[in-house]
Amino acid sequence: MGSHLQRRKQSNEIPILPVELIIEILSRLPVKSLLKFKCVSTQWRCLISSRNFIKTHLNVFTNNKDFIHNRLLLRFIQPHHHLMDCSISSLLYDSDPKTFQLDYPMQNPRKSVTILGSVNGLICLSIDKDLILWNPSIRKFKKFRDPQSGRYFLHGFGYDQLHDDYNLVLISKEVRIYSSNSDSWRIIVNDRSHGLVRETDGIFVNGKLHWAKSPSQDQHSYNGWDITSIDVTDGKWGKVEKPFYGEGDFDLTPCVGVLGSDLSNLCNNQSLQTDVWIMKEYEIKESWTKMYTINRPNDHPEGYGFSPLFCKMSNKGEILIQVDQSTFMIYDPKNESFICQKVIIDEYPFWEASIYINESLVWPISQKGMMQSGVLRSLRKQTRFEQRMQQPRRWEIPK
Repeated sequence: MGSHLQRRKQSNEIPILPVELIIEILSRLPVKSLLKFKCVSTQWRCLISSRNFIKTHLNVFTNNKDFIHNRLLLRFIQPHHHLMDCSISSLLYDSDPKTFQLDYPMQNPRKSVTILGSVNGLICLSIDKDLILWNPSIRKFKKFRDPQSGRYFLHGFGYDQLHDDYNLVLISKEVRIYSSNSDSWRIIVNDRSHGLVRETDGIFVNGKLHWAKSPSQDQHSYNGWDITSIDVTDGKWGKVEKPFYGEGDFDLTPCVGVLGSDLSNLCNNQSLQTDVWIMKEYEIKESWTKMYTINRPNDHPEGYGFSPLFCKMSNKGEILIQVDQSTFMIYDPKNESFICQKVIIDEYPFWEASIYINESLVWPISQKGMMQSGVLRSLRKQTRFEQRMQQPRRWEIPK
């Protein structure tokens, strides 16, 4: 009888797991699930909201090769301005990729919306004269203003890892850099922007934004092109040596992009094929490697080159390339095959721009904004909680 009661008592005990294992499990879950799990207990809410966990979760999802929770954001301007969301997995596996309309901050079908960039799940938008930092995964945003009322011809959005700060760069006659931490702008000397390809996104790699630049009037000579950069930490201009393309008749502007975490370059040759170059060691010219030569599909319009939107799709090495304003191409370099995917919505046949985004828990609100909204008090509690977490302890699993 006593042994029976003892066994029954043991079976009713709440199981206990080390905090490290709890973090390991939770960091692999999608944002949607984690937002629900904040309601489980005070401990879980503080953990999931803590800076350390947000960074851990971001690293796990950034290095994830499944792309289940990675998406493409599509911008439409006709018949009215709006944004659509298409998952990478749907592009991979569905014959008719699914798209969903996104409700974004300050949405107005009569006001133009421009995608200025995306880093770590944060998207930077321009809506008329307003600028928005927005995380659609957690539905948080921050509005700020450009003191020059939106006058710029180049833009880029990046992350300053040294100061854990997100920066927007706007280039006109001067270069303006916005810091989300200080909620302020600074101006740097503009002595390198002449010749940069206008109306293009800055490509963020290794803490710097990159653009293609022509120092000469002959913008169709590949040998005249360079790659110019701005460091988002100190605002210094730089130059990245381009690859040696070799002999050939290259008739289009070279496209700067990112493949995985490496700077890349698309080199279009007479609209017949595209060479994909990768800089395996940043700022080492000799590390430029021609990874792929992609022959154009037979039905690809003559005179059109591929877009710089392309990324690794899986461990198999497949890559995603935007072909035109309605088509993506999934290219398998192992057998040099490709699958074209049309993303067409009946009333919206073409999009103006697309950008690759990943889920994250990153907050768009600055320290100043947190203080005004009361979030800072919560973060102070989380800091004390993180300090307690450093001590060996175990957590009970909530029933």
